[in-house]
Amino acid sequence: MKIDTKELTGSRDTVNRWMERFGVRFGVYKHGIFNEQLFPFDSVPRIIDKANWQYLEKGLEQRVKALNLFLWDIYHEKNIVRDGVIPQEFVYSSKGYMPECEGISPKDGVYAHIAGIDLVEGKDGNWYVLEDNLRIPSGASYPMIARTITRKVAPSLFSENAIADNRDYADLLKDMMGQMADNRGIAVIYTPGRYNSAFFEHSYLAEKTGATLAYPGDLFVEDDILYFAGMYKEKTRVGCIYRRVSDEYLDPLTFEASSLLGIPGIMQAYRAGNVAVINAVGNGVADDKGIYYFVPKMVRYYLNEEPILQNAPTYLPYFKEDSDYVLSNIEKLVIKDVSEAGGYGVVFGNTLTDKKLEELKQLIKDEPRRWIAQEVIDFKDLQILEGEELVWRKADLRAFVISGESTKVWKSGLTRFSRNPDSFVVNSSQGGGFKDTWIEDSRQEA
Repeated sequence: MKIDTKELTGSRDTVNRWMERFGVRFGVYKHGIFNEQLFPFDSVPRIIDKANWQYLEKGLEQRVKALNLFLWDIYHEKNIVRDGVIPQEFVYSSKGYMPECEGISPKDGVYAHIAGIDLVEGKDGNWYVLEDNLRIPSGASYPMIARTITRKVAPSLFSENAIADNRDYADLLKDMMGQMADNRGIAVIYTPGRYNSAFFEHSYLAEKTGATLAYPGDLFVEDDILYFAGMYKEKTRVGCIYRRVSDEYLDPLTFEASSLLGIPGIMQAYRAGNVAVINAVGNGVADDKGIYYFVPKMVRYYLNEEPILQNAPTYLPYFKEDSDYVLSNIEKLVIKDVSEAGGYGVVFGNTLTDKKLEELKQLIKDEPRRWIAQEVIDFKDLQILEGEELVWRKADLRAFVISGESTKVWKSGLTRFSRNPDSFVVNSSQGGGFKDTWIEDSRQEA
């Protein structure tokens, strides 16, 4: 790869200025206050060679197929529970399990149409899955627009290097939505509005896929069919809805009655098979941080295959043996609250005082289902530009897997990094930045 540091420095600043001009932002709610901020871009790409990517691709496809089979099973036959692979109590106590979804059969058995799988590359050379994000994973829009702008600002980077083209994400998404709509109507991306943390992504993906961007009040149900009300209140049937609204707020007649974001009656339309919901309602049970522990067992159970990708070494205090280990070794583990997201609820035991460690131990004893513990993975640092200097920072990778009639892994991804040299937490909501992810390819980008 031919990469000029001076060119990267110049392109970084220009790309960030253009992204600010285009409104590439994300919002963070903290202490009841909404703050909108830029997502800082670093121009030094993460480069993944072909062999490494082929390994990741196979592993990601396998993992997401198993997760979709699990979700179908949980809401239908429940064989994995009956066979004792996963404790019944553990599944049905998950906040992500929605009994209202029992017996609903999404098209092609797909629940997680868009999966965002978070991985890190360990210094031991192995890739580890940290989380499976299956509800409403965000982030694909950022490398998409960063690549588009960088191609214009520094075209030589792409003419001189063989990199897989990442402009096909919109096509993958559009094709999948078309399959799910099944000629019943238009495809809609449903946003809560501009004060949502990922509103830029909602509008950007709508633009790139040609889907209709819909807001609360734009959609309504009539005779178990979902419609979009246009500017002049003409109604257009909706075949699939890529919803960016959480389960509990989606239908006030089924879930949270006070929701102003929901569409009354959409669950009835969904149950009747008249509209596809992307991602499927109820799939939060599979991205529960506790359920994550069982994914390798799902792969063996449903696919009769050995897992290609490894979990981070994980312990469930729900089990006595694991609880004993966690309580005895808490100072060297990472403790995660299964109900939190965005990097919140993550505690490194080695950063706590003795008093705080004892308090955490008591919380784990009182609510063992609420927590998981993981070994601290010494994952690779990547170079970023700080001013004009190259420095090393922790980084992860969110890979995106699109599932419709087939399962496909996008040849790109969101690489997030910590701007704090002492931090392992890379989430944007925690002050991190992002960089482009280059997948080596035999063909050069044009």
